[in-house]
Amino acid sequence: MRTRALVALAVMTIPHQGFAQPATAERPNVVMIYCDDMGYGDLGCFGATAYATPNLDRMAAEGARFTDFYVSSAVCSASRSALMTGCYHERVGIRGALGPKSKVGLAHSETTMAEMFRSAGYATGMAGKWHLGARPSQAPIRHGFDEFLGLPYSGDMWPHHPERPKDYPDLPLIEGDRPAVADVTADVQKSLTTRFAARAVDFIRRKKDGPFFFYLAPNMPHVPLFVRDENAGKSGAGAYGDVIREIDEAVGSILVTLRDEGLDDRTLVVFSSDNGPWLSYGDHGGSAGPLREGKGTSYEGGVRVPFLARWPGRIPAGLVQRQPAATIDLLPTFAAIVGARPPIAAIDGLDVRPLLFGEPDARSPHDALFFYYADGQLQAMRSGPWKLLFPHTTRTMQGQAPGRGGVPGKYRDLPVGLELYDLGADVGESRNLAPERPEVVARLQQSADAMRARLGDRLAGREPAEARPAETATD
Repeated sequence: MRTRALVALAVMTIPHQGFAQPATAERPNVVMIYCDDMGYGDLGCFGATAYATPNLDRMAAEGARFTDFYVSSAVCSASRSALMTGCYHERVGIRGALGPKSKVGLAHSETTMAEMFRSAGYATGMAGKWHLGARPSQAPIRHGFDEFLGLPYSGDMWPHHPERPKDYPDLPLIEGDRPAVADVTADVQKSLTTRFAARAVDFIRRKKDGPFFFYLAPNMPHVPLFVRDENAGKSGAGAYGDVIREIDEAVGSILVTLRDEGLDDRTLVVFSSDNGPWLSYGDHGGSAGPLREGKGTSYEGGVRVPFLARWPGRIPAGLVQRQPAATIDLLPTFAAIVGARPPIAAIDGLDVRPLLFGEPDARSPHDALFFYYADGQLQAMRSGPWKLLFPHTTRTMQGQAPGRGGVPGKYRDLPVGLELYDLGADVGESRNLAPERPEVVARLQQSADAMRARLGDRLAGREPAEARPAETATD
């Protein structure tokens, strides 16, 4: 795929002071691709059969596929704050999905992945959805990115929303920290997946002497679904299949560029999603495959996402990694790879290089992973094969009429009890073992109590001791 990229606007910010210059000679370029609402079952290499994803399947065949990879929370802004900072979103004060009228954003005192790379001498760029602050002072170029082209928040936060059109102003396309397109129309939305990939390709070609870090964050397959007119219908699987096909094509354009520029064996490419599928949208939403529920829940379908990593010569081809890891681990892992120090402030992620590089008998460095949602509720945790959910109310589409054509169906409330699942034997979370294994529940509760002491829990009435606040913009 060859498309003309827009001219980049480079805006410099002050490097974060929490890192030393790298001490290692192995300094790969890094491309991080982070989709929006892509489900665990939406790729061929994770079981999809309704359409083809040849480029992403190639990434899996030539690199690693993690089967048990997690986000911090099953919703946009919270998930993205964890990716960018290496922290549970509760630690950095970002919850839910920030709207256009919100002045809340990621605090500038937090060290982002981009700041880590920049302080290690990397050029940094981003294209796609940001969703960590909508004001100019909160733009990616104020958080370590040299350049940015993209959306400040989700593509459905515009006046054409099917249920709440009056809630949203015009949707802008931002270059740097100012609108390049003040009012994104449907025709503009059709071009975005390709346009963002074109910016990535252009950046790679301009920065090929490296090292560079590029963060590509497609606003798809989050609704509303759009593809270029020439791609409509090509998947044979409706609008959702067309969107996944176009994302796969975008990934292919990056892989081809790396090969053509002689950068293949010097570039780590990582692919994942911010949360599970938005099931209320039915034929315009994705699939969680064998997992239970989807976006907006702390069941596996909401928080377990596809993850691929490719670095020829370093990551073994065809590696299938079944040990648990999470987006919070990417910043410290990347920092270790390039020889940078982790942030001065406490983070929650851990170095997972042994898992990434397929070292024999490598184990997850986490005793447990924790999943917060809503207003600071610790809803679930995973430890080894065990998943424990704490009593709360979530949502489900079970027994409900699915959405069609971009108009969502209606969720119903689902009461969640104290539920224990053995994910090794029951990935679909269908058999609650809490009554049968009280000793496991008690052990996991102790671990959860330690986390509650640090980051709080509204369900248990616990206030956080270590959480840091988000920032409120004044512009």
